[in-house]
Amino acid sequence: MSTMTYKGYSARIEFDADDEIFVGHIAGIQDRVGFHADTVADLKTAFHEAVDDYLDACIKVGKAPQKPYSGKVMFRVDPEVHRRAAMAAELAGKSLNQWAEEVLDRAAE
Repeated sequence: MSTMTYKGYSARIEFDADDEIFVGHIAGIQDRVGFHADTVADLKTAFHEAVDDYLDACIKVGKAPQKPYSGKVMFRVDPEVHRRAAMAAELAGKSLNQWAEEVLDRAAE
């Protein structure tokens, strides 16, 4: 599986061996937006068109387009993990938020 990015939206891409086409869906939004193509170049064009069509459709119906993510993450962890993370952040001279963002960014690559 691969990804593409355009105007802040990302899509996950898969190859459908039965139909011999690339299929993609915009990730990170609740609305279901898909696209497909036979070649990588056409897939990129189809993805851009899908994002643009999604944004245009939202304007036409008076709906704010969903943004992939707000940047706010809330989750619970074991208190010992919290303590160790806070200690690691302090030792690195960073806030827990700064430290966690860097760690999550590295892990997500």
